[in-house]
Parts: sequence; structure tokens; C-alpha cells
Amino acid sequence: MLDSLITSKTRIKLLLKFFSNSSNSAYLRGLAEEFGESTNSVRVELNRLKEAGLLESRPSGNTILYRANTKSSLFPDIKAMVGKYLGFDRLVEQVIERLGEVELALITGDYAKGKDSGIIDLVLVGTIDNELLHGYIVKAEKLINRKVRPLVLTKEEYKKFNGKLEKESHIVLWVK
Repeated sequence: MLDSLITSKTRIKLLLKFFSNSSNSAYLRGLAEEFGESTNSVRVELNRLKEAGLLESRPSGNTILYRANTKSSLFPDIKAMVGKYLGFDRLVEQVIERLGEVELALITGDYAKGKDSGIIDLVLVGTIDNELLHGYIVKAEKLINRKVRPLVLTKEEYKKFNGKLEKESHIVLWVK
């Protein structure tokens, strides 16, 4: 979908990086390395997105740190569009709502970091019907054309595990 509207693959990668999780930030060289592209092509797209008011930057030592401009009037719309592209909206509908007593649902891993790796790491907390979960995951994977890797935790397990989840490394999909 996005690749039909936006012809620059680098721009799409930047939008995914910064708008899938608004706390993501990055430097030019790090982005070029992550995307496997030249610093020139990444710089051009960063400048375009910054001029459009979609990204903000600040100096950090000898480099410049970029992140999404959450104050932009287009921020909610682009974030929603990126979420739809990644399939988060359908994932919530298809996998979470009907599973039982889901207290919390998080996306972790590459997607939380703004990387479209094709695998979505999903953490569910609560009392969940695992058989039903498997069925919904199969359906969701067909809808979003990505692999979903679930981790189901009880509230107690999550409390022990929670210290290892930094805010920057996950996206909250559902909170009860």
C-alpha cells in the first residue's frame, strides 16, 4: 500500500522507523547502516521529511539525532497509516479482542524499533485461550502477510519480565 503511494523506498523505511513507535530516534549513519543504503540517499529523505515538518532533529555531539515530530498535525494520520500498513489494526481486531481476559498486549522486537522484518513479536498478558489464539494468529498472518510470534504471560510472569521491557522497545496495542 505505502509503496504505491510513496515511490521512495528509503522514505517508506524512515516513516516506518519513526512513526511505528514515536520514541524511536536515530542518527544518519545508523539509519544508512540499518537500511543498507548510502548516507546520501538517507540524508536527502531525512531533509525532505524534516522540511515537511514530519521529523524533528537536535544536535547530539558531532551528529544530529532525528525523531518523529509528534506536534505535527499530520503525526496521528501518518502513525495510523503506518500502523495499518504493518497490520497492527487488524492484529488487534483479529487476535486480541476475543481471546479471554487480555490485560495487556504489546508489540516488541523489530517492529517496535521501526523495522519491517516480516515477523511481529506479540506479548499478551492475561488468561488466554491458547487454542483460539493459534487459530486467530493463522488468520491474522494471512490478513497482514506477516508472521506473528506470540508470547503469553500471566500477570505474575509479566511483573517479573516487565523490568526487561524498556518503553522504547515496545508498542502498547491494548491495555485493559
